Amino acid sequence: MGAGRRLRQGLNALLAFSRPVDQALAERHLSPELQQCFGRLRRSEQLHSLRVLRALQAEDSPGPDLAVAALLHDLGKTRWPFPLWQRVLVVVLPRLAPALARRLARGSEADPLVRPFLLHEQHPAWGARMARAAGASERAAWLIENHEGKAVDDEELARLRAADERN
Repeated sequence: MGAGRRLRQGLNALLAFSRPVDQALAERHLSPELQQCFGRLRRSEQLHSLRVLRALQAEDSPGPDLAVAALLHDLGKTRWPFPLWQRVLVVVLPRLAPALARRLARGSEADPLVRPFLLHEQHPAWGARMARAAGASERAAWLIENHEGKAVDDEELARLRAADERN
């Protein structure tokens, strides 16, 4: 992801307090249990997820599983607080000190300095488990779990990744 897109993401997060969250759009795609999951996301993450969903809708109507995955793909980030400065750190440190970033990403969750790196690396798997526990379909959970990482030949996953990258 380019520096310009990262900067835009950071500005969106900083200004999230001033933007309304379209709860009605989320409610159209999420069961009450999954709406509770959406409600756990930070305001900036809710706005990001809604932008991802709208990007998918602009291309072609996403199926129900893809819509759920768009709205909850970052659910795993709710495991611990993940403030903006930590989000910046997990993007910048791998470029400045890749070996240190890799070591931190394999550290213990008991270490608060390691948690941002664990969240960055593990949030897809954690989010998928959380979504399943709240009643998401296996397909939606699979999309959440695979929205980052290795290339997989799956059209919906490719659409989700591209919309996430753009937003």
